[in-house]
Amino acid sequence: MSAPVAPPSLAERLGFAASDRIAVVHADDIGMCHAANEGAFDALEHGVVTCGSIMVPCPWFPEAAARARANPGAYDLGVHLTLNAEWSRYRWGPVAGRRAVPSLVDAEGYLPRTSLEVAKRAKPAEVETELRAQIEMALSAGIDVTHLDAHMGTAFFPPFLESYAKLAQEFRIPALAVTPDPPALARAGLAGAADMIRRVVELLSAAGLPILDALDSNSLGFPAGGGEAHAQSRLAGLGAGVTYFILHPARDGEELRAITPDHHARAFEHQFYGSARGRAALAEAGICTVGMRALRDLLA
Repeated sequence: MSAPVAPPSLAERLGFAASDRIAVVHADDIGMCHAANEGAFDALEHGVVTCGSIMVPCPWFPEAAARARANPGAYDLGVHLTLNAEWSRYRWGPVAGRRAVPSLVDAEGYLPRTSLEVAKRAKPAEVETELRAQIEMALSAGIDVTHLDAHMGTAFFPPFLESYAKLAQEFRIPALAVTPDPPALARAGLAGAADMIRRVVELLSAAGLPILDALDSNSLGFPAGGGEAHAQSRLAGLGAGVTYFILHPARDGEELRAITPDHHARAFEHQFYGSARGRAALAEAGICTVGMRALRDLLA
């Protein structure tokens, strides 16, 4: 009796070889501010960035949505499901409204700053209400939503993961999901979440939604002047299969510097991955690229 034939890998389903190193080069935090929009759309148009996701509750969401509407099909954009407003002087509240999701509102009237605060006090039913409202608002704004992921990873916390999987199935769009890697979970402070994440992967897989092979979220964590070395280290570390490669490109300037202390890293990721330098670096490393729309097309 012949051995059973293994199903094709995600890479093979996307038209690559199983041994290829493939990056979903992803711009997070679109809509967070004008600088984030400028950096992300510039990198999508001129660099190696293949897709990105929009923070619907944020003040500059309308600008991001207008840019997407003005160029139908030009951008591969998802919803960066947002349960936090983390900055000290720049905040936003829930899309569903404060009365609809009171457990998601802090003493100042905004979404909580930290993931831990959300995990401790937010009611899962209200979290699902808010996440659904964000997806629906993006769709109503004319965005062709290609995928879901989670700002600061908060929607990946155990009380909310079931809703995350449920919404991906309900809207029939891929959601960032990777088979649990214990060391990576420990580094993220989620060592106890492996079983829950495995359950979500099972739910998404059973619904026919694609599961990525790996996640590289090591964006922003480098000092000023250390961007080149950091980028080369990340690219060298990519393994075979499809990796979700997270970036936070933003245009440098007064606005960005007033919001976040990691402005230098966001500016570098815009300059590097949004230019010929980034394209050349990935080509030299032998890394292929793909967007999330290609994963959504697997569902057709």
